[in-house]
Amino acid sequence: MNRETIVEIVEQEKLVVVIRLQHQNEVAGVIKNLVESGIKILEVTSNTPGFAEEISKARKLYPNVLIGAGTVINSKIAKVASNAGAQFLVTPNTNAEVIEVAHNNDIPVLMGAMTPTEVCNAAEAGADFVKLFPADILGVDYFKSIKAPLNHVKLLAVGGIDLDTVGDWLAAGAAGIGIGGALTKSVTSKAELEAVKKRAAQFIAQVKKYE
Repeated sequence: MNRETIVEIVEQEKLVVVIRLQHQNEVAGVIKNLVESGIKILEVTSNTPGFAEEISKARKLYPNVLIGAGTVINSKIAKVASNAGAQFLVTPNTNAEVIEVAHNNDIPVLMGAMTPTEVCNAAEAGADFVKLFPADILGVDYFKSIKAPLNHVKLLAVGGIDLDTVGDWLAAGAAGIGIGGALTKSVTSKAELEAVKKRAAQFIAQVKKYE
C-alpha cells in the first residue's frame, strides 16, 4: 500500500485512535478490542513500551487495518517506526526531518502544529496532514480562524475530543480527528470490553455523518 492510498483511507475514515499505554503487555489486547469494534486506523505512540514490536505484530495480524506510529518527535524514532512497518507517522511537533524519513518509505505524515506559522511550515515541508494539537485547549473557534486562511491544508484535530465535541470539529472543517483515552483503556472483563465496543460504535457513527 503506497502513501497516496493511505492518505485516501485517512480522508475517508476520518477517525484515528491513539494508543498510549504504560505496559507493553496491554497493547495487543487493546488493539484487538479496537479492531473488533470496527476501528480502521490506529497509532501506537513511541512512548508506549515496545511500540515498534507491537506495530510489527499488529501489521501481521490485521492486514486490513492501518497501523501507524505516534509521538514521532524526531528522525531517529521515525526510522525505528518505519522499519517496524508503521504505515503512517504522527507527531506532536513540527519537524521536517520526520517528513523526509516517512516519504522515503512511501508513507504519510500527520504532523503536529499549534500556530499558523507551524501549520504553514509543516504544509510547506510536505506534511500530508497537519494535526492541530492540543485541540481541546485551542478550541473550535481557534480552529476556524486557522482554517479560514489556510483552507488548502488538510487539518486534523487531536487532543481531548470526546463524543460530545467530535461533531463540532468535523462541522468546522476538520479532515479528521484523533482520539485516545476514551477508547484505549485496558479491559479486564467482558462488560468493559462491551463498553469499549459501544463507545467505538458511537464515535464511528458520529464520524459517518460527515462523510
